Amino acid sequence: METKVKDLTVVDLHLISDAFKDARDDVIEDVLALTSNNHLKSIEEARNDYKEGNVKSLEEIFNV
Repeated sequence: METKVKDLTVVDLHLISDAFKDARDDVIEDVLALTSNNHLKSIEEARNDYKEGNVKSLEEIFNV
């Protein structure tokens, strides 16, 4: 079944528009994060902590 633009409702168009905006915002956020030296350094530190076992379980964090 082929859907044509003329078959879409206003609600459908709003959903598509919102999904596009969310995807665009995610890409912009990723680009900004990946061009930030502080962000990249924090990722490296987190990966090293994980490799060294310096992690806490969710139970420890939330006292459950």
